[in-house]
Amino acid sequence: MDNEMLEKQAQRTYETICEMFDELGFRYDVNEEDRVITCTIHGDDIPMEFVIFVFPKRQMVSFISNLPVTVPEELRPDMAMAVAVANNGLMDGNFDFSITTGRIRYRQTECYIDSILGKEMFRYMISVAASTVDDYNDKFLMMCKGYMNLEQFIEAEENLRSSQESDDSSDNSSEEDE
Repeated sequence: MDNEMLEKQAQRTYETICEMFDELGFRYDVNEEDRVITCTIHGDDIPMEFVIFVFPKRQMVSFISNLPVTVPEELRPDMAMAVAVANNGLMDGNFDFSITTGRIRYRQTECYIDSILGKEMFRYMISVAASTVDDYNDKFLMMCKGYMNLEQFIEAEENLRSSQESDDSSDNSSEEDE
């Protein structure tokens, strides 16, 4: 695909994301030249900053949220394990952890090669990204502050997964009864 077509597709994708934010009544800032959108979403506790990038050559959209925590050096090995445990249960997106800087970010990416991503897909992406960051930012912060250790994090994740599995199995059994 030539560069002009890639640019047109990227522009259409960028405009669709902006339209979706307008419809949701979200406030956001744009860098039109680079097709970058920034917004703040308020979760259960702390505001979450999101940056949305549209990459024309790669034909991808990425939602990125840098968590407002820097992991102390002595806790980085445990945090790396906690991030791996968290990622193991995520259906969409993942956390990236820099062992060098101690920074954690959430990243969710969708490809739009030979397709058009609509507003519903972007609503889904922002919903999943916001709920995932909101679910984990407290846990990661608690580990950084020493209020939760790795074993407690893993136990909390196992409890969460087992409750989700039991919810899923009860949903399936009610469907079988019909």
